[in-house]
Amino acid sequence: MELQQIRYFVAVAETQNFTRAAERCSVTQPSLSQQIINLEKELGHKFFHRLGRKAVLTEAGATFLQRARQILAGVDDATRELSDSQVLERRIQVGAIPTVAPYLLPPLIQRCREEFPQLTIEVREDFRSDLIRGILDGELDLALTSLPVKEPQLSVEPILKEPLLLVVGRDHPLARTPHVTAKQLADHTFALLGNSSSLTHQIQRFCGDHDFEPRIGYRCAQIATVKAFVGLGLGISILPQGCRSKDDDAALVYRRLSGRQPEREVAVLRHIQRYQSRGAEQFLRALRSWLGERAAEETDDRARVAVESKD
Repeated sequence: MELQQIRYFVAVAETQNFTRAAERCSVTQPSLSQQIINLEKELGHKFFHRLGRKAVLTEAGATFLQRARQILAGVDDATRELSDSQVLERRIQVGAIPTVAPYLLPPLIQRCREEFPQLTIEVREDFRSDLIRGILDGELDLALTSLPVKEPQLSVEPILKEPLLLVVGRDHPLARTPHVTAKQLADHTFALLGNSSSLTHQIQRFCGDHDFEPRIGYRCAQIATVKAFVGLGLGISILPQGCRSKDDDAALVYRRLSGRQPEREVAVLRHIQRYQSRGAEQFLRALRSWLGERAAEETDDRARVAVESKD
């Protein structure tokens, strides 16, 4: 049974004429008649006495008409409710890796609260592999994670590229070294995130490209813990530029490594077959706008520094 068949049936019952019913439904009369016949065959009852040009309801037809009207009224009410609702499709689940969530999401969520007050954002901070699984299983609408991501069922939109910086304590010898190369790091103890972290894997690959394995003395669950150990002079680390904050200046020194600069790229993921709700669209709109403004501010800052250096 199809909804269109029910609409055709009600139209014939109310007009008592197949031709007028077809005109009301904007279909041809033979097409409408065939659909009524199909409906009668499916339900096992004749619904109309065909008396010349007049169609009169049978007892079965009169019984079905009441139910048919209830079905159509319910569908129409649901359609109007969905159209008028200001809150449906405004609750989304967003995932982010630990090196993105604390630094990118708070200002972004604040912007969404100002621009889209009906939007509710639920956040899950997790490692990349778990976030990818969450997207594939339908648990998450979107996920912010580092690349590479090779999964054919996911849409991958790169949104941010940033350098990876050496971070050391203010009293560490490398803090006073003018040009630090990757190979100089081989003799120092590292404080890194755990083995599930995509950042840790990237750092290990970077060190491997320079023919050494990082000596890991501290494995941490959070960036804040990494910074604490580094600030105490217990080790060094490599962190994305976005993880740097003004509060770090008292204890930490960030340095660009000489030679080829390591960097990472962050992307937003979504399932290619998942319906993208209005809430997800609003979040992405705010994300792109905020990142564009941030990039423009960073460009202005670099230009200002260059001018001051010339002066």
